[in-house]
Amino acid sequence: MSTVATTRDTNTGSVPAPSPAPDHAPGAPGGSAGPGGRAPGSASRRGAGPGPASGPGAGTGDADRATGAGRAFAWLLVVTGAAGVLAAWVITLDKFRLLEDPTYTPGCSLNPVVSCGSVMKSAQAAVFGFPNPMLGLVAYGMVVAIGAGLLAGARHRRWFWLGLQAGTLFGVGFCAWLAQQSLYVINALCLWCCLAWVATAVMFWAVTAYNVGRGHLPAPRAVRRLLGEFPWVPPVLHLGAVGMLVLTRWWDFWTG
Repeated sequence: MSTVATTRDTNTGSVPAPSPAPDHAPGAPGGSAGPGGRAPGSASRRGAGPGPASGPGAGTGDADRATGAGRAFAWLLVVTGAAGVLAAWVITLDKFRLLEDPTYTPGCSLNPVVSCGSVMKSAQAAVFGFPNPMLGLVAYGMVVAIGAGLLAGARHRRWFWLGLQAGTLFGVGFCAWLAQQSLYVINALCLWCCLAWVATAVMFWAVTAYNVGRGHLPAPRAVRRLLGEFPWVPPVLHLGAVGMLVLTRWWDFWTG
């Protein structure tokens, strides 16, 4: 008998199925090409859905996403931090001169009310066992560095921004206590201290507005709207209240 064209399997007696044709052209690396000549592994991601937002203001609910800041906010940190460094530097130098010569009169001691020397000699000027401005040199210097980093494109995670918030909160609280002591206990003002108070208040409210706006700091909708549309209102009210306290505390002196 002649040999049959299709050979049966000697064990099972079945005819083996023909091998499937290759689904890609010979010599093409990787998997099969899809429609239009694109391989599935390198296909366009247009249909895969958008990835994580990368803009500074996108996805404020993502606590792990690093965010940057605009140039205006970064410059505000640099300027207010530099003002604080200047005030702390001058007060530190005058404090050293007072330690060398107890009869030294600082240049900002202008009258019985504006008397930097009286403030520098008080116990409140060294709350932590060393002159307060030495703490200011470090703290305000850090703020300048943060602002400079933001100008260079730095981005930070939520924990960093909350740390900055806590630092500015401590600063504004400490300045408020020093202002109360100056007005009602020491009974004298230091002009360089006043510069530090103003810089710290502006810095605190700017950081607060930023953190609330980016969702790092939870706040009611009314507060978010206020800080988003009128961020200048809280620092103006804050400094206005301090100015009124200074004005009324020595009203007879200012008007005499």
